[in-house]
Amino acid sequence: MSDLVAIVYPSEAKAEEVRQKILNLQREYLITINDAVIAVKTGDSVKLNQLVNTTMTGAASGSFWGLLFGLVFLNPLIGLALGAGAGALSGALTDFGIRDQFMKDLASNVKSGDAVLFLLIQSMTADKVLSQIKDAGGTVLKTSLDEQKEQHLRDTLASAAQPKAA
Repeated sequence: MSDLVAIVYPSEAKAEEVRQKILNLQREYLITINDAVIAVKTGDSVKLNQLVNTTMTGAASGSFWGLLFGLVFLNPLIGLALGAGAGALSGALTDFGIRDQFMKDLASNVKSGDAVLFLLIQSMTADKVLSQIKDAGGTVLKTSLDEQKEQHLRDTLASAAQPKAA
């Protein structure tokens, strides 16, 4: 079962920095994520920065299949165009990973300019992952972790906000 973690950062750049660290940790097999989305609140609207652009993926896939069917029926250009259009529409209607509406609703509660990093975590080596992202700080908005793990995450991220004693 996957765990959801939503962490608020003061800017989209900071959230993207942490997402890149998480992706690097995934390449090192320290964490496995199913989705990593950044939601940025600007005024009253929320923009989602998805890891996978389903519209583009659908258009590319549809183009391929449309071209293939077009070649079979001796009209590859029409097949390509129809396939790309159908694929893009299909991709735009696909909701991959964390539900878009859930993320928009949750991110609408933060102040304008803040960014929320949503992670759908399949598995992780918690101590190693937290040691890599703790310096970025952040505030835990929501998790599906048990109370003990959530409190450990909150404490670790809060320690970055406190000034270090000399």
